[in-house]
Formats: sequence, structure tokens, C-alpha cells
Amino acid sequence: MKKILLGFMMALGLSGAALAAGAGFPLDKAPQRTNDMAALQNGAKLFVNYCLSCHSASFMRYNRLRDIGLNDKQIAENLTFTTDKIGDTMKSNIDPALAKKWFGVNPPDLTLVARSRASKQGSGADYVYTLLRTYYRDDTKPTGWNNLVFPNIGMPNPLWELQGERRPTFDKVSSHGHEVELHKGWEPVKVGTMSASAYDQNVGDLVAYLQWMAEPEQNNRVRIGVWVLLFLSVFTVIAWRLNAAFWKDIK
Repeated sequence: MKKILLGFMMALGLSGAALAAGAGFPLDKAPQRTNDMAALQNGAKLFVNYCLSCHSASFMRYNRLRDIGLNDKQIAENLTFTTDKIGDTMKSNIDPALAKKWFGVNPPDLTLVARSRASKQGSGADYVYTLLRTYYRDDTKPTGWNNLVFPNIGMPNPLWELQGERRPTFDKVSSHGHEVELHKGWEPVKVGTMSASAYDQNVGDLVAYLQWMAEPEQNNRVRIGVWVLLFLSVFTVIAWRLNAAFWKDIK
């Protein structure tokens, strides 16, 4: 697969700068855990602890977290701040003016990010999953961070303590007079509090929560849709037989 991808990139003659800038950077498939209550609860905890300080989810209320198996006491004690009420929307308290000064733009609302970032390369969940796993140290940037999926990203790595610090390594390949850089792997700089596999597991849980938050009724919709299709299939057979019975004496 890697050889096929390498040949495709070389055929297109993509420059190293374009690939390093995230143009066509392959997205990893996000795990599907929107039916896993434990994963969703862990994802909600990660979202509140690491994302909500800067990013709002203003179309989601705390009490909707009952749908992922939490009661009001658990939500109030573990997922709300002191000034929040159980019926409030999940809004960040960051000052928009300061946020724009620090990051260049106001941090976007994340309620629908798992749907809005979908593209021909993959789903929005794939995008976020890959984004949170391709941060790297870059001392030339004001924040000290950069990202392979979103080059020159204004947001520093929110999960750097968990993941640690690292730098990407590239293989240089010459093609059609151009030098192509293909991402090879990672060079560790500082170890995080989680192993690589544990970090990927937690990012998967966080992305699952973002998927659920973007459309909380999706699983119910799919479940009901299956029953509707079964009903229509049975009804189609019944209607076909009734039609045959009504018109059997008419030539």
C-alpha cells in the first residue's frame, strides 16, 4: 500500500512543501465508538478538561449527557465548572478578544466539527482523529507547535502532556525534477504521561464523543431506520400479493 501511495505521489509530482503543508496528507480512519458508553463518557471528560477551556460547544447542553449513561450528579460533579448549571449549554469562558490576540482567530465552536470537517479524504471524525495525532514541535512558530494535517495551525497541542513532544521525519524522493518529502515517522523529543497506544485510544474516545455530540440522535435514527426498512420490505410483499389477488380475474 505504501509503495502504491509513493508511486501515486511521484506521478503527480507533488512538491515536498505541498506534502509537508498537509495537501493530500492521508487521514487515518477514526474508530467507531458512538455506541460505546464508556468511550463516550471518557471522551466527554477529555473534552471538558482539555477542549472546553478555549472551544465552546454552544449547541449542546450538559443535561444531554444523560444520553451517554451519566446522571445529573455525575455531570454536575465531574463535567461542569462551578458557575455552570446542569441545563446550561457548554460554553467556554475564554475572552474572545484575548483568544484572537493569542491564536490569531477566535477558537471555533466544536459542536458540529465531526460533521463539518468531512471531505473527499474522509469523514470529519477521521480529520479530527488524525489532526490530534499529528502535532509536532516547531520552534519557528509562535506557539511552538505545528501540525501535518493543518499546517501553521494557531492552536497549540491541547493534549501535549498526554502525548509528549515529537518531531516528524521525512524521506526525500526525486520525481520529475521535483523533490518529494514523504512522511516517514516520528522522532521523540519528550515522553508524555501516556504510551502511544493509550494516547490513540483516548483520542479515539474523544473523537467518538465529538461524533455523538454532532448528532446525538444518529444511533437512534439508524436503529429506527433498520426497522422501517424491514417493515417496508414485508409490506411490499403483502401489497404485491394483494395486488395479484385483486386483479387475478381481470385479463
